Amino acid sequence: MKLARIQTPDGRLAVARVDGDDFTVLAASDRYETLADVLDADNPRAVALDLVSNSPSTYASGEVALLPPIDQQEVWAAGVTYRRSQTARMEESEAAADCYDRVYNSPRPELFFKATPHRVAGPGQPVRIRKDSKWNVPEPELTLVLNSRVELVGFTVGNDMSSRDIEGENPLYLPQAKLYNGCCGLGPWITLAGAMPPVEEIGIRLTVRRAGETVFEGSTSGAQLARTFDDLIGYLARDNSFPDGVFLLTGTGIVPDSDFTLLPGDEVEIDIDGIGVLVNPVVQG
Repeated sequence: MKLARIQTPDGRLAVARVDGDDFTVLAASDRYETLADVLDADNPRAVALDLVSNSPSTYASGEVALLPPIDQQEVWAAGVTYRRSQTARMEESEAAADCYDRVYNSPRPELFFKATPHRVAGPGQPVRIRKDSKWNVPEPELTLVLNSRVELVGFTVGNDMSSRDIEGENPLYLPQAKLYNGCCGLGPWITLAGAMPPVEEIGIRLTVRRAGETVFEGSTSGAQLARTFDDLIGYLARDNSFPDGVFLLTGTGIVPDSDFTLLPGDEVEIDIDGIGVLVNPVVQG
């Protein structure tokens, strides 16, 4: 089952079940007002089915606006979880090379705070590149959706936008390279955990278009992920709490060559098996 946040033709914000090109609004409930409320239920699928059975409205895709599938959750990310990502991060800076090599092989993963909801772009909304950076890339990432008990309840598509020159200048600049307005894309909706294929069968594809022409494309799969979901979730939950739930981007295995950078006007498309396609235009500043 897939669940989305939408804006209906009359301007209402709602949670909806996605069924092909149709969106069926979950009936209003005092207990389940938001998507996060549904995800926090003991059985989100059962709750969604119950609310859909009483639904008054179904819309075609062209009738609704898709919103980022986030309410008040935090967004975190993991780094250096794929071999290609490790190599690319080492290429950014000789000074940081040993650091990235060690974290790839360490029991403790790299985890960092990525975004608050107002910094997240949904389907069709712009992701940003910093005005003070000259080397910017998208990072397509399978994203875990965790409830307030830090339990895995779903998956979505994530784009961990990164300013590689800032990060490469000094590893301590990582927050500035990663966390800024429009630094993260999420969407187009959430696939509940039970509906996803096994991780090793999940394909991840990235396409960047410029003036209608493809200027970069790459692919990888969940089989290349060097850490388990349980491992990443376990470390994220250590001495930490998430009353509203949390999204965790699991790292990227697709890294453009060092001569590639995003430009304003580019379009980033990320396609992940079991979820769908997230498309965002790129703006600067």
